[in-house]
Amino acid sequence: MGKRMIFLLLVAGMLVFLMSCKGTDQEDTGEAVGEQPAWERLAKEPITFDWYINYSWYTTPWGQNAVSKAITAETGVSIKFDVPTGSEKEKLDAMIASDTLPDLITLGWWENQVQTMIDQEMVYALNELADQYDPYFYKVVDDQVVAWYQKEDGNLYMYPNSTYTPQDFDNGTNIGSNQNFLVRKDIYEAIQSPDMTTIEGFKQAIIDASAMFPEINGEALIPIGSDEFYDEGCNSFDKYLQNFLAVPYEVDGIYNDRYQDSDFISWLKLFRELNQEGYLADEIFIDKRTQLEENMAKGRYFCLLYQGSDIQTAQKKLNAVNPDMVYIAVDGPKNAKGDDPILPSTGINGWTVTLVSKNCKDPERAIAFLSYLISEEGQKKVFLGVEGVTYDVIDGEYVMKSDVQELLNTNRNEYDSLYGADDAYWMLQDNVMQDQWLVDTDPLIQSLREWTMPYTQYTGQYDIVFDADSLYAQLDRKIKLTWGETLPLLLLAETDDEFDSIFNQYVSKKYELGYEELQKEYTRVMQESKEKLGLK
Repeated sequence: MGKRMIFLLLVAGMLVFLMSCKGTDQEDTGEAVGEQPAWERLAKEPITFDWYINYSWYTTPWGQNAVSKAITAETGVSIKFDVPTGSEKEKLDAMIASDTLPDLITLGWWENQVQTMIDQEMVYALNELADQYDPYFYKVVDDQVVAWYQKEDGNLYMYPNSTYTPQDFDNGTNIGSNQNFLVRKDIYEAIQSPDMTTIEGFKQAIIDASAMFPEINGEALIPIGSDEFYDEGCNSFDKYLQNFLAVPYEVDGIYNDRYQDSDFISWLKLFRELNQEGYLADEIFIDKRTQLEENMAKGRYFCLLYQGSDIQTAQKKLNAVNPDMVYIAVDGPKNAKGDDPILPSTGINGWTVTLVSKNCKDPERAIAFLSYLISEEGQKKVFLGVEGVTYDVIDGEYVMKSDVQELLNTNRNEYDSLYGADDAYWMLQDNVMQDQWLVDTDPLIQSLREWTMPYTQYTGQYDIVFDADSLYAQLDRKIKLTWGETLPLLLLAETDDEFDSIFNQYVSKKYELGYEELQKEYTRVMQESKEKLGLK
């Protein structure tokens, strides 16, 4: 009995040991699957995704340049981009209505179609795809961004690019804004580099520049340039101007109506006056992005409130002709107290979001590809390019090759065609991660960003968009359309009295539509966002 008992105990012990080993193997295998990127496992099988980009100006091809070839070689994924040739809204709405969404979709986070696609169950929950196919996804995403973008059902349907959290500001990251007040260097210096922060100084500078430089290479000078006018207004004459005037986003815990700020109204009256005297060119009211880029490349604008990143191509062309013709950042309009501007970076919402359509031909490859692009490996390719081709690592530092740097600084289109780095494929760019690889960049561009850094603040708590089908979203849209109709009329008014009459009609209509209730909801969502972000 003793020998039998010993034998049984040995057998039992062996079974426990074997079961323990089996359990450990399962756990290790599961952990290995979670740690191994799915794109590595799937890379041998080629696939082509159709990717819709909701911007008609996006033209970078795939498969011709060094970066896209390298990404395809690593992941097996090729891309066929689809961009609208006309109205972005009409193109995307038509695809939604006909259920012809392509594999991947990228659009602004604020666009109503985002919620529409989710509500109509036209896109996958990324977390469900990750659970089923690629747990590695959870290792590369930002947990705070995921928590922010999770819907009430607990699902994550999209992932953004270009996000900054309040913690990124606290961590001392070099964060700048994309908003600049720009002047053409040679014209500005020729009129003695005047102070353009005051209404009087700004007006005199416009008059002096127009008198000294009435034409630019046979074409009329455009004294004041702007972003394009669209159905909800014009960034240069509303949001950007308000930011330079440091118009507060909230007052005593209440979401502020920035459009009724007294300094903002005073500056709009100045632009009305300048138009009455012939200094606002007719084309600024009708030109689209293509015409803006052409005029910038010719140096036809004296000054403008604009996006620093969107002037890169024009800067390079101007610099090649004459380095004194480039645009530089200087102090722009200020409020009556002379306060510094409050310039926003992108917040936790980022800039665009990317979704996976339920029409996607291979959702497993799609989530694996998103994981790759979000990962450090993908970000390094998208930003730096290919080691030995676009950059070298010297003494631990990333150094762009001199001929590549030269091409980037002189011909962005050819650079994108040959190399495709420097965020030519920006759809999932991570600015914070990419900061660790910053290499010497074109000082013409870098100087614009650096100028904004002392004035850049986190304002993501004020980025508010309501669910597309909600009454608040409809009301918000109506009020914004009312402003879009009003702004040109204000600038084209023949007298201040006419300006006041038009503006008072705008305010009356806004409140008739229900702005008071909308402001309360703005305030509620703002406070909720601040709490979620850990802000006071």
